[in-house]
Amino acid sequence: MLVAAAVCPCPPLLIPEVAAGAAPELDAARAACTDALGVLAAARPDRLVVVGPVDVPGPERYPEGSRGSFRGFGVDLDVRLGRARAGDAGPERRLPYGLAVAAWLLERTGWSDAPVEGVGVGERLTPGDCARVGRDLAAGAERVALLVMGDASACRTLKAPGYLDERAAPFDAEVGRALGTADLPALLALDVGLARELKVSGRAPWQVLAGAAEGADLGGSLLFEDAPYGVGYAVATWS
Repeated sequence: MLVAAAVCPCPPLLIPEVAAGAAPELDAARAACTDALGVLAAARPDRLVVVGPVDVPGPERYPEGSRGSFRGFGVDLDVRLGRARAGDAGPERRLPYGLAVAAWLLERTGWSDAPVEGVGVGERLTPGDCARVGRDLAAGAERVALLVMGDASACRTLKAPGYLDERAAPFDAEVGRALGTADLPALLALDVGLARELKVSGRAPWQVLAGAAEGADLGGSLLFEDAPYGVGYAVATWS
């Protein structure tokens, strides 16, 4: 059963070494992510599942101990999802960037208690498929927590990666409202086509969260919402 969730953005720029001189611009987002992970720790889950975007439909599984790297951004920085534990089975997999950012957040906050695994979901998964993935994750242990990674639109300004789209701000506002109030129907109703056009990476992970939270009676809180670099970032907690 899902006992808590944290929602965080996943740009590699969240890593100060990657952002370099622009790092202070995301200090507030980093602080909010730290607070959100504190909510997960306080829930004392038996298992933590990190859900993030991948380029294939998925779901793609990443066992504890999987490694990621930010060397592609010119930074000599490697991360690992959780820690290697005795009895772990299966080959190690390379983390996609969204899950690598999550691994960095977990290392930064000293997560070491509950076992951690990663699940990647892609934009081609339907809302119904995402919800089913979430229900399966929530049923996998008595007390499950989710760390859900994903960005909102990338079309908020003229200099945004997707240029300016007038639909982006209303879309992001609805996402922020739904995440801040744990509105499951609203998250499941997010339009797949519109999310793709607005270059939203978080749509599928958020809908996995909605499926996992069915019957859990969790309340939401929006800790951060902004659009630096023209990309919508939101941090929220459910508990």
